[in-house]
Amino acid sequence: MPQLRYVTPFLRVPDIEIAVTFLTDTLGFKVSIRAGDYAFVCRDEAAFRLVEDEPLTPRGGGRYTSYIDVDDVDALYAELKPKLDLLPVGHVMAPCDQT
Repeated sequence: MPQLRYVTPFLRVPDIEIAVTFLTDTLGFKVSIRAGDYAFVCRDEAAFRLVEDEPLTPRGGGRYTSYIDVDDVDALYAELKPKLDLLPVGHVMAPCDQT
């Protein structure tokens, strides 16, 4: 029987440059593929497909959420903390609120 390996969320973003910069510079992802308004970024076995597009009209109470399971959350927190401290204070809808 064929094995399913990964699910890679496809995220629509208003600005591909800002999204790629946030995921690479802040969260440590690497760009595997970049073609115009499309990017595929990954870090270890986690990945996102990004496409620049107009935001969807909200349909009510739901929002898209992605979870990334990690082996050592404390080590990841220690790695990301200095970069996360540079983000604006308050409610931030990263990467789009980081102008």
